[in-house]
Amino acid sequence: MSHFKDFTVRYGMVIDLDKCTGCGACMMSCQAENNVAPQEDASNKLRALNWLKVYRLSNGKDYPEHETVFLPRPCMQCGNPSCVSVCPVVATDKNEEGGIVSQVTPRCIGCRYCMASCPYHARYFNWFDPYWPGDLKEALSPDVSTRPRGVVEKCSFCHHRLMKAKNKAIANGEDPLALPEEAYQTACTEACPNGAIVFGDLNNPEHRVYELKQSPYAFRLLERLGTDPQVYYMSKREWVRRLGDNYLEHEETGKPEDIIFNKSH
Repeated sequence: MSHFKDFTVRYGMVIDLDKCTGCGACMMSCQAENNVAPQEDASNKLRALNWLKVYRLSNGKDYPEHETVFLPRPCMQCGNPSCVSVCPVVATDKNEEGGIVSQVTPRCIGCRYCMASCPYHARYFNWFDPYWPGDLKEALSPDVSTRPRGVVEKCSFCHHRLMKAKNKAIANGEDPLALPEEAYQTACTEACPNGAIVFGDLNNPEHRVYELKQSPYAFRLLERLGTDPQVYYMSKREWVRRLGDNYLEHEETGKPEDIIFNKSH
């Protein structure tokens, strides 16, 4: 499977679904960190704006066999992002060391081709002018620009934090492409009370994600589409792993190298 571009550094996540309680702390921290405006009616799923969303899944069985799992879904920062190839104005790209799919708001014309092409529904159109009632506007982060109505938004892995970490490394005479794990962490990772989200460089053996992604319980969403997501999930429960892709009844879940689509890699 060919990649859009090979990167020395590829930031990604490993999310342990057996630890996630669905508390929503990751969602709240994401909105606060990235200046995502509150909405009057967030129940309208077609127009709601959430860079990070937590889904509730179940095994479909009755009590006492019934089980529930919560699945946080950020942008997958795909190695082969379908959104990039369809954007007519290069408002989204994957060309920076680190492997993060960018969203350049001033270029966006609001055509929403990227939304239609994303199989993870990780992109959102800004239907309304951003508004923070009362004193909430005083709490806006100075590191992240607000976005106007009529553009597409998405999770950026708190890219501004990466820029800060790189600048600090350069100022200290250190290699900005060899950041220690603690130098750059996303807001959702820090906010999770159970430590369900682990973030780091997927290519760096010194980062925890490097080993966690190789776990026999690790999987990625819709992996056989060939998008090469940089977000991994973990669960010891087989039914949870089966929900990660469109498995037929006779198929078994497996590691990425065992999946039919990737055998030509």
